[in-house]
Amino acid sequence: MTNSSTTDSMAVLTGMYAAEAQYLAAGGPGEASFELLAPFFAPDVELHQADALPYGGTWRGHDGMAQFFLAMGQAWERFDMVEQKFLATGETAVVLTQVRARARATGRELSFPILQAITVKDGWITEVRPFYWDTRAIVDVCAESSPSA
Repeated sequence: MTNSSTTDSMAVLTGMYAAEAQYLAAGGPGEASFELLAPFFAPDVELHQADALPYGGTWRGHDGMAQFFLAMGQAWERFDMVEQKFLATGETAVVLTQVRARARATGRELSFPILQAITVKDGWITEVRPFYWDTRAIVDVCAESSPSA
């Protein structure tokens, strides 16, 4: 890892998170344009969400990312990133985010961490792999009825 790649990765990540905050402030999914975020993501970006989540699966390209944000907006009324720590940067960056969210379907709130491995190449985010501490807690808080045991 070179200083140049670390600096480039940090610039891309801080720019993307600032654009995401602007996107959410402008109304987020269904209201704001994904074009606020598009400059930070490679055209062939891949986002891998845990399959168990309401917005699980692999999302590809700018169209896939725009659809992902719509799916997130359907699941969450509010999704606040209250604290972030950049644990490593370079071509692969690791970001720990503490989230406080309110489920749209139930109105229930949940605080949880997400650890993201983010690949940055040539000034673009090319891959995002979020890891959740407890996907079941997220599914349960978003579910209109409690799953049977």
